[in-house]
Amino acid sequence: MDDMIRSELDRSADTISRIDPAKVRAAADVIKECVARGGQVVFMGNGGSSADAQHIAAEFSGRYAFDRPAMAGVCLSNIAPVTAIGNDYGYEDVFKRQVEAFCHKGDVVVGFSTSGKSPNVVRAFEAAKALGAYTMAFTGDQGDMMNIVDLPFVIPSIETPRIQEGYLVACHTICGIVERETFGRKAVLLDRDDTIVKDYPYTADPDKIELLPGAGKAIARLNKAGYLVLVVTNQSGIGRGAFGEDALAKAHEKMVSLIEAEGGKVDEIFYCPHHPDENCRCRKPEIGMGADAVRKHNIDPTRSFMIGDMDRDIEFGERLGMRTLKVGPGRSLADAADVILSAADKEA
Repeated sequence: MDDMIRSELDRSADTISRIDPAKVRAAADVIKECVARGGQVVFMGNGGSSADAQHIAAEFSGRYAFDRPAMAGVCLSNIAPVTAIGNDYGYEDVFKRQVEAFCHKGDVVVGFSTSGKSPNVVRAFEAAKALGAYTMAFTGDQGDMMNIVDLPFVIPSIETPRIQEGYLVACHTICGIVERETFGRKAVLLDRDDTIVKDYPYTADPDKIELLPGAGKAIARLNKAGYLVLVVTNQSGIGRGAFGEDALAKAHEKMVSLIEAEGGKVDEIFYCPHHPDENCRCRKPEIGMGADAVRKHNIDPTRSFMIGDMDRDIEFGERLGMRTLKVGPGRSLADAADVILSAADKEA
């Protein structure tokens, strides 16, 4: 029995792993632009897909990951209009009539259908397109619904449970992107060694923590401009046995105190303790630390920056969707702060 359970979990994970990230990004961009214009996102579906439509609509009108202004997410599954329209006009028109009632040009109409054939969803899409709305279908590898919408989002399966699991994960990811990139905070992520402090390889001796010239004041300027400042640092000295986490904490206390003495503030420090051979998900250029920072602090990567002295720092920032600045000979952290603040002034 345990093997059958594992088989089901593996099948679900396999389907989810094959969802196209580019489709997630495209769907999020369309919805984000709609929300920015003051439009609404309209969801519909039958049976389990109706429940999914209600769920995702609630993530928009309520919240997904953090408190922020409401977004107009609407579901067409309310029992009164569905039964009234179904009784008076027929079930195939239960969504079409509602779309005609209040959908506007520029809105996004999202339909869920595991079969890709649901006649009432198809009719609603046709009505939405006639009104100038953007149409988006979440479906499986079957049916011709994907051929009539502006953005077909195909979950790579023909199994109803797998399709539903897939579009729930995809929609949660979309919700997170739209929420962060509409209401998220801006941040600057900083490498530690040879970016903020002088590098002494594989040591956590607080007496060797020495700020690079102007680093604390540069951080203070970023603080004043409204940026969160977070440190993301590989500390394989722990994995190599050179020092322990308690020693690292004391070194970081020293660094933070020096920054504070120059008027700056570090909002949090994230570190990877693993040896490079452990192939972990947090050692830069892997994005584990950055993804944790984005989720924990509700960061909008598109308005944020990564600064470091190594190519892996730049790759890390680019993979997170942030703008990047490399420091080193000819460019200090203070110089990088100048670039960020100048860009912010131009975008304001």
